[in-house]
Amino acid sequence: MSKKITTTSGIEIKEVYCTPSAMNELPGEFPFTRGIQKDMYRGRPWTMRQYAGFSTAEESNKRYHYLLSQGTMGLSVAFDLPTQIGYDSDHELAEGEVGKVGVAIDSLKDIEILFDGIELKNITTSMTINATAPILLAMYIALAKKQGADLKQISGTIQNDILKEYAARGTYIYPPEASMRLITDVFEYCSKEVPKWNTISISGYHIREAGSTAVQELAFTLANGKTYLKAALDKGLDINVFAKRLSFFFNCHNNFFEEIAKFRAARRMWAHITKGLGATDTGAQKLRFHTQTGGSTLTAQQPMNNIVRVSNQALAAVLGGTQSLHTNGYDEAISLPTEAAAKIALRTQQIIAFESGATDTVDPLAGSYFIEALTNELEIAAQHYIDKIDAMGGSVKAIEQDYMQQEIAASAYQYQNEIENGERILVGVNKFAEPEAPLQNVFRVDDSIRKKQTEKIALVKSSRDNDAVKQSLAKLRTNALEKQNLMPFILDSVEKYATLGEIADTLRSVFGEY
Repeated sequence: MSKKITTTSGIEIKEVYCTPSAMNELPGEFPFTRGIQKDMYRGRPWTMRQYAGFSTAEESNKRYHYLLSQGTMGLSVAFDLPTQIGYDSDHELAEGEVGKVGVAIDSLKDIEILFDGIELKNITTSMTINATAPILLAMYIALAKKQGADLKQISGTIQNDILKEYAARGTYIYPPEASMRLITDVFEYCSKEVPKWNTISISGYHIREAGSTAVQELAFTLANGKTYLKAALDKGLDINVFAKRLSFFFNCHNNFFEEIAKFRAARRMWAHITKGLGATDTGAQKLRFHTQTGGSTLTAQQPMNNIVRVSNQALAAVLGGTQSLHTNGYDEAISLPTEAAAKIALRTQQIIAFESGATDTVDPLAGSYFIEALTNELEIAAQHYIDKIDAMGGSVKAIEQDYMQQEIAASAYQYQNEIENGERILVGVNKFAEPEAPLQNVFRVDDSIRKKQTEKIALVKSSRDNDAVKQSLAKLRTNALEKQNLMPFILDSVEKYATLGEIADTLRSVFGEY
């Protein structure tokens, strides 16, 4: 018998509350509007997964141990820009960027240091990486093997979502067709070798950060998801198997009720999309998602106000039914989060989980006239966009025609105009502003990091079997030309300590750059 849950006054809280109109939409049942699990957070809370990574693997490892000691439930790795676009730290284009927006990873050696003292079999790890996702995943698998973990049991998520890079973010390397091949290679490889791994996290987060509306974030993300489904089906994969390993990544912005309705509409729409493409297993019809509070909503002015913004957004994500959550640090409009800001961000989640009562019943806002109407309206507006993209031939065609990019840019421009002319209030920026001293204790990553990473690369290259590396990279190139699944060859190169840049350059020599 499940534990009785009551208010502080002793009133019992039921698992589900239904209005007559909601009787046909129960949580855990198609179309999943009210949540993907029957008991949602009454069974277990969402995963509190704080996004972190900066400087060297050694420094990031310290932050991971700190977050785990403070109660974070899963790791989420941020990589620096050179790592994201396939350059080693000693490359001339990496200058000024090494370790700045994430951790610098040049070889398996860095991954070994990054997770030193952390058993991969005991945690789930999310990696925000796209163009070089197969390489970073191979490094993670190689480390799990060295630790003696059962690959059939390790779990986590690789973002691996290149379409939103072309549409909104820009960290792509190869042309779309080659990128889609690498993504489906990961799908196929993991379905056999690492079956509990989520092989893609289809991201609306970066679409929203680029300036889209909530409707555009919903529509473009699901349209991209539909394109990935079709690509996997074209490769001959079983939708009832691979669709269970797809997850999503959404933004949570400032408009509290619109964000909740967006999440509810997303689940319902994805259920219909997967069913329409042949998914009969309910697990393959469920939209499971991670949420991050909106980085672009944070202000450098009066930064402590950001604690309130993040709390508001985090509560909306929870009421919308997220499976995992990252809360931003209040100082992130100025710098990478300090340890103090990271702790407040985590405590925000813990207070919502254990003090607010938001987790006591499934879908607390179900049946609200406003929420139900808003959910329906968001679905209708998003479906209009999806129909338009389908008519163009899908997301790849829409991106090639610059359609998504132009729609996002127009929305970003409109939003900024509204801020500047005062139509939209931003507290502390265009209203209730005041003179203030700069924030103290700002976290900066020093440029000397590049020198340390360069020395580390030189050490790796002098101690590895360079002939074996050359042979491995030659095999990778041959098989890239022959359309074989590339994951086993990337893994082999990684295990021989080929660098990320060497592997990416080998693929550049076959696929070219976009």
